[in-house]
Amino acid sequence: MNRRIDRKERVAVYIDGSNFYGYLKDKEINFSRGTKFDFRTFVDFLAGDERDCISKRYYTGVFRNLDGSEKSKKLVMGQQKFFSNLEKDGFAIKRGRIMPIDKVYKEKGTDVKIAVDLIVGAVDDLYDTAILVSSDTDLIPAIRYIKYKSKRFEYVGFAHAPSLGMQKYADLSRLLLPQDIEKFREKRLI
Repeated sequence: MNRRIDRKERVAVYIDGSNFYGYLKDKEINFSRGTKFDFRTFVDFLAGDERDCISKRYYTGVFRNLDGSEKSKKLVMGQQKFFSNLEKDGFAIKRGRIMPIDKVYKEKGTDVKIAVDLIVGAVDDLYDTAILVSSDTDLIPAIRYIKYKSKRFEYVGFAHAPSLGMQKYADLSRLLLPQDIEKFREKRLI
């Protein structure tokens, strides 16, 4: 006798930290200094009660104290504290590099890590649905592949600057409004 075992849908959440932070700083969102974002509650909101969040990953470039300055030291220490808090909340931190290119600092390596993790997760059947918090269209080839592997894809972006390219491939698009972000804003006591 064949019995179907019902199980919750497995979701994996991938957050492109630099991309997300860049949108939070937009004037439409007005996410100011002196506040922090509650990523744990945000992921719980994205996954919902009816699904099982099997993985939550945060991708970002890592600051290094290359010049020995006090400013660099504070940036490194602040980022390490942020990583520690994310890890306490069950996030895997996927680190890229921050490199100076023509006197401007650029993040390198995170998009590739996101793409590889999306594909490996689909091939190894680690999730049913990938939730991607990023508007970076460089990830579309990986998204097309996971769709080919019959995985669902959810795109999370911002209503004031949606990625039509990402929406084209999404089974579900969530476009965040400023009032949505307010739910996850924590005021720091200074």
